Amino acid sequence: MCGICGEVRFAGSTPGNGGVEKMLQRLLHRGPDGQWIRGDDRAVFGMARLTIRGLTSGQQPLVDEATGVMVVCNGEIDNHGELRTFLAERGRPVTDDTDVAVLPGLYLELGEAFVERLVGAFAIAVWDPRRASLLLARDRAGERPLFFSRSDGLVFFASQLSGMVDGGHHPTTPDAVVLARYLQLGYFPAPDSPLEGVLKVGPGEWVILSAESTQRHTYWRLPKRNATAGDHPLETFDRIFRAAVYRQSEVDVPVGLFLSGGVDSSLIAAVARSQHPDKSITAYGLRFGEESFDEGNFAAGVAKDLRMDYVPVWAEPERIPEMLREVIATSGEPLADPAWIPTALLSQRAAQDIRISLSGEGADELFGGYPTYFGAGIAERYAALPGWLRAFLRTQVERWPPSDKKVTLSFLLKRFVQGDELDGLSRHILWNSSLSPA
Repeated sequence: MCGICGEVRFAGSTPGNGGVEKMLQRLLHRGPDGQWIRGDDRAVFGMARLTIRGLTSGQQPLVDEATGVMVVCNGEIDNHGELRTFLAERGRPVTDDTDVAVLPGLYLELGEAFVERLVGAFAIAVWDPRRASLLLARDRAGERPLFFSRSDGLVFFASQLSGMVDGGHHPTTPDAVVLARYLQLGYFPAPDSPLEGVLKVGPGEWVILSAESTQRHTYWRLPKRNATAGDHPLETFDRIFRAAVYRQSEVDVPVGLFLSGGVDSSLIAAVARSQHPDKSITAYGLRFGEESFDEGNFAAGVAKDLRMDYVPVWAEPERIPEMLREVIATSGEPLADPAWIPTALLSQRAAQDIRISLSGEGADELFGGYPTYFGAGIAERYAALPGWLRAFLRTQVERWPPSDKKVTLSFLLKRFVQGDELDGLSRHILWNSSLSPA
C-alpha cells in the first residue's frame, strides 16, 4: 500500500509543490519508506512509498526524459516480467528492477490502452505534456483507491479523500444523496464519494481529463460466460488460483497470511505452502472471547498441519475506542463493515513482522457463497404462499428476541421475511443492507 497524489493546472499559474506537499503529509501512513515530488510547469505529482518490490530502487514519480510523460502508481504490477520482454522487443528496454518501471514505456507504446495489459492491483496517474492530458486508471477489481475532482481549470487526485480535503483542495460539503445510498449499502461504490464534486475512478476504468473535457471509459468488465461441454471449470480455476497465489507471494519482503480456518483462507494457505515448501510463513488469526464468533482453534489446526507459525490476535473490547480513532484517521472514507476494526487490529499486529499478507477476503462467491444465495431460491417458493399466511409468519418471526450472537437463525429469518414482497434484486439489496427499512 502506497499513497499517490497530484495537481494539474490546465489554465492559470504554474503549480508549486506546496499543495502537493500538504496532500502527501496526509498519506504518510500509506508509504513510510520514502516520499518524493516531481513536476513541470503544468503538473505536480507526489508519492509515499511502501517498499514491496525493488528494494534499492523504485522512486516515483517516474518521468520519461524524451517526452516529459510523468507516471505515478500505487500498487503492484504482477506481470511486469512479461511486460519487460514485450517492451524490450519493441526497443524500449527497462533497466530499473521495480515492477512499476514498465509503466512509462508501456504508455508510450500503447497509449491509454496500456492499462488493458496490466495484471495486478493498481491506481495510476499519467501526465502527458504533449497532449496536455491527465489519465487516471484503476485495476479491474478496484483494489486500489483513487479520488479526483476538477474545477476552474484545476484537477486534484489522491489515494485518500483526506489527502484532498486536508490539503485544502476541496470544499467539505457532504453529498446527501450519496450518503443516503451509503446507509443502505454500507460503502460508497464508484463514482460516489461522501463529498460533493469529488469522484472515484471506477474499477476497470480509465479517466482522461483535459482542458476541454473529461472522458470516462470502462476498459474491463467481468465477462459473461455460458458453460459448454468443452469447458473444464475446476481445472481452469485451479490453474488461475495457483497462479494468483504465486504472483502475490513472489515479492522482495516477508509474506504472511491472514488465516481464519475457513475454506477461503485455508485453501490459500495450502497452495502457498505447496509453492514454497521451505519458506517461513507466519499465519495471523483473530480470536474472540465470544464463542460464536471465534474460529481460532480451526485456524491453529490448519497452521499446524501446514507447518506455519500461528500468531493469535485477540479482539479485546477495551482496545476498540483507541483503534476506532486510528482507523477513522487513516481510512479513505467510511465503511460500514463490522469486521473493519477487528481486521485493523489483525493488520496492526501483523505489520510488526511483515509487509504484505495473503487473505481470503472476498472469496465467498467462489467457495460456497453467502446465505442470501440460498435464501433467494427459497424466496421464490415462499412468495407463492397466500398473503395472509406470509403476514402471519412475519408477525411471529418479528416477535423473536434479538441476540448478540453471530448470524443467528432469528436474524436470518427476520431479514428473510422483510423482503418477502419485493422483487429478486430489491430483496437481495435489502438482505445485504446495513440498515433495515423503517
